[in-house]
Amino acid sequence: MSTIAVNDVEKLPSGCRLTTHPDALIDWDDSADPANPKNWSFGLRLYHTMLPALYGFSVSLGTSIYSAGVSAVMEEFHVSSSVSLLGLSLYAFGLALGPVIGGPISETRGRKAVYLITLPIFLLFTAGAGVSKNIESLIILRFLSSTFGSPALAVGAGTVADIWDMEHGGGLATVLITSTFFLGPCLGPLISGFTIETRGDWRWLMWVLLLITGPIGILALPSKETSKNIILARRARQRGVPGPPKPSPVMALKILFVITLVRPLKMLISEPIVISWAIYHSFLFGVLFALFESYPYVFGHVYGFSFGQVGLAFLAIFVGTFLAVITFGIIDKTLYQKKRALFAPAKPPPEERLYVSMLGSFGIPVALFWFGWTARPDVHFIVPVAAGIPFGWGMVTLFLGGFTFLLDTYGARYSASAVAANGLLRYAFGAGFPLFTVQMYEKLGIAWATSLLAFIGLALLPIPFVLYKFGPFLRGRSSMTVLHLANAGL
Repeated sequence: MSTIAVNDVEKLPSGCRLTTHPDALIDWDDSADPANPKNWSFGLRLYHTMLPALYGFSVSLGTSIYSAGVSAVMEEFHVSSSVSLLGLSLYAFGLALGPVIGGPISETRGRKAVYLITLPIFLLFTAGAGVSKNIESLIILRFLSSTFGSPALAVGAGTVADIWDMEHGGGLATVLITSTFFLGPCLGPLISGFTIETRGDWRWLMWVLLLITGPIGILALPSKETSKNIILARRARQRGVPGPPKPSPVMALKILFVITLVRPLKMLISEPIVISWAIYHSFLFGVLFALFESYPYVFGHVYGFSFGQVGLAFLAIFVGTFLAVITFGIIDKTLYQKKRALFAPAKPPPEERLYVSMLGSFGIPVALFWFGWTARPDVHFIVPVAAGIPFGWGMVTLFLGGFTFLLDTYGARYSASAVAANGLLRYAFGAGFPLFTVQMYEKLGIAWATSLLAFIGLALLPIPFVLYKFGPFLRGRSSMTVLHLANAGL
C-alpha cells in the first residue's frame, strides 16, 4: 500500500539529487487551481478513490479464490498438496513485487498508466493460468499474474494522497482502501467454493476472477491522471516551459532499488519499530493464509462441510473486517481527536495512533483459542464459525493502527520504505504458512494446532502496548523518524 515518489517524498540516495531549472513549473498556479486533484468535485474524487479500492479487492481476491481448487489441481496434474499449494503461495509472494513494477511506471507515466498497463497483463496471465496444461505453467502464470496485479495495490495510497487532504477525508479513504485488501481474501473462499461445487473444474476459478476484474479495467478508462508531477509536466509542455525534474532511467532504477529493497532490508535489521510491526503483521497475514487450508480441513472433517459451506464460514471474518473499520472510525473521532485538540497546533505523537491496535490485539488469541477448542462434533458449527468475527476484527484493527503509526513515525521521507519492509516479510509469511498448515493439523490435532498459533498471538499481544510506552525513546534513537529529522532541522 505504498508508492514511490522520488522527487518530493523520499530522501534520495547519494548521487541521485535532481536539479531544477529556475523557470521550471513545479507547483500549482494557486490554491484553487482546477487541475489540482484536491480541488476536483467530491464525486470525481470519490470515483478515483473507488478505482484503487476495486483493484485492491480484485487482485487480493485472486489469493483465496484458488483455495477450493487445490484438490482438483492435485487430481488433474497428479501432484502432492504441497506442490498444488504453490499456486496460492507464489501468488502471495508475487504481491510483494508491486512497488518494483509500479514505481517506475508511476513516476514516468503516472498513476493512471499503472492501472491501464498492469491490469490487462494481470488478466492475460490469469487467463493463461486457466488454460494451463501442466502444474509448472499454472504455478508460473499464477505468480506472474499477481506480480502484474500488485502494482495497482502499491500505488493506491499514492492516488489517495493525490486527491485528498489527510485531515479532510484522506485518512478515511486510506482506511477503506486498506480494508478492501482483506475483504477480497475473505470472500474468495465463498466464491471459489460454490464455483467448484457448481462447475467442478478449477479452471472456472480463473474465469470467475476474469469476470470480476475485467469490468474494473473498463471502468478505469475514463479516469484522469492524479499525479502532481505528471500533471505539471504536461502543463509545462503546453506552456513551453521546463517541468518538474525527472530522474534518468539509470537514476530511477537506483532510487527504486534503494527505496524498495535496500532501505527496507536495512530497516528490518536496524529499526525496532519496523521490526516489531513487520513480525506482528506478518504473523497475522500468515494465519489468514493458513485459514484458507485449515477451514476446509476443520469444517470438512468435523462437520462434513462442502466447499461452498466452508466459503460461507469465511463470512464471519468478513463481518469482523467491517467492525474493525467502524472501531477505527470511532476511536479516531473520539480518543484521537481529543488528543489533537490537546496537542494543537502540533500533531499528537504517533503513539496516539495505537489505541485501536491495543484493543484489537486481544481479538487474535481469543479468536484462535475459541476456534481451536470449539471445533468438535459435540459443539454446533456456528460456534467455531463465529470465532472468525474477533479474528477479522483484531487483524484489521492491528493493521490500521500499525500502518498509521508507521506513517506518522517515519513521515514522508521514510514511510514508503517502512511499509515496503512490512510488505516484504508479510507476503513471505503469507506464501509460507499454507504449505505446512494441513500437516500441522494432522500431527497436533485441531485444538492444539490452533492453540499453537494462539499462543504466538498471545506472545505478540504486548507489542502495541510496549510501543506506546517506549515509542518516544525508540523514535529518539532512530535517524529515520520524523522526530530525529525535526531535531536535526531537516
